[in-house]
Amino acid sequence: MQSPAPAKPWLTPLDGGLYALVLALWSTSWIAIHYQLGVVDPVVSVLWRFMTGAAVMWIWVWVRGDRLRFPLADHLRFLALGLCLFSTNFVLFYEAGLHIASGLMSVIFSIASVINGFLGFIVFRQRIEMRVLAGGLTGALGVGLMFWPEFSGGHMGASAAKGLLLCLLGTLCFCTGNLVATSIQRRGIGVHAANAYAMTYALPYLAAICLALGLPFKIDWSPIYLTSLLWTGLVATTISFVAYITLLNRIGAARAAYVTVLSPAVALLISTWLENYQWSWPAGLGLAAVMAGNVLVLRAPRRAKNAE
Repeated sequence: MQSPAPAKPWLTPLDGGLYALVLALWSTSWIAIHYQLGVVDPVVSVLWRFMTGAAVMWIWVWVRGDRLRFPLADHLRFLALGLCLFSTNFVLFYEAGLHIASGLMSVIFSIASVINGFLGFIVFRQRIEMRVLAGGLTGALGVGLMFWPEFSGGHMGASAAKGLLLCLLGTLCFCTGNLVATSIQRRGIGVHAANAYAMTYALPYLAAICLALGLPFKIDWSPIYLTSLLWTGLVATTISFVAYITLLNRIGAARAAYVTVLSPAVALLISTWLENYQWSWPAGLGLAAVMAGNVLVLRAPRRAKNAE
């Protein structure tokens, strides 16, 4: 009997490199969002961010000579990607940043790995294992511990509760965008062209929100705002999302979301330094629980024993 082909490594060197790149960029983007809050309305900042990102992506696509003609059905997918991954989720996260620390936002975002698993079951009928359920419960417990100061008083402050809800909705929107990106990649469409169209389609939507809310289209010309805007628009948007969607296409949505496991730890360290985030034993235990839950969900499954 012919022996089975050797199993593919859980993460190839390229996968590991993409993961490390996304981790570094996403961990620092949370604090960059913090520095964009205050003078400019969050929705307007998101508009500037993706206007910058879209311009860079179109230059990138033009230099690469990628295919740009697609049927209407694909453009609808690009629109959905833009609404989920390049606009709505960021508006929710930016608004949440007015109520809770950036490090805590990243911790809540780490639950994306758990949500991706459940959405994969709903949309693609992928089987949910018991370790996924256990990981989801562990992650939810961890988030509760992270917010223990608000819970311990018998009630959660309205501001913190709003921030928590906005982050959860933004994470759900992000995970929905993962499913859309997967469907686009399965059609053989290049990630650069897809992102360029998606970011472009997100712009009128963001502009319409600003007009509906009567928000002024202004820019904070302070060096710290401009630096954070350039970082999020030129680096954390273009490079990180190309890397992430490429990783998603290579190893799947649930496993690609493994990148959210370590980013909370890095972001919280940055938040401790720059935002004076105060650690407590429930917070430390909660962070450990969130990370453990994600690892439990996304760890490599045990290889089945070869039949003798």
